[in-house]
Amino acid sequence: MRRDVFQAISDPTRREIIQLLAGAPRHLNAVAEHFPISRPAVSKHIRILTECGLIVIKQQGRERYCHADLRPLREVRDWTARYEVFWNEKLDALGDFLAGEPG
Repeated sequence: MRRDVFQAISDPTRREIIQLLAGAPRHLNAVAEHFPISRPAVSKHIRILTECGLIVIKQQGRERYCHADLRPLREVRDWTARYEVFWNEKLDALGDFLAGEPG
């Protein structure tokens, strides 16, 4: 099952996992040690991130290492960029309106 990147980043724990792995690859136990939740719960989050392509797991000897692949986040960036111009125009208009009102 291929998951949606938006679903993956909707959870704060998954966003923290992405942030952690963006710094450096880590084995599964090292990832789990950073969170106050059970190892199976971390594994579930890792599985979701893997299914949407944000994490790649590679076997190195006896350990499985998680690597962040942030390319799928381009979809999020592209989607939010569409609204950036819209909101900038609205906020500029609000600023102009407020600046023109007598204090």
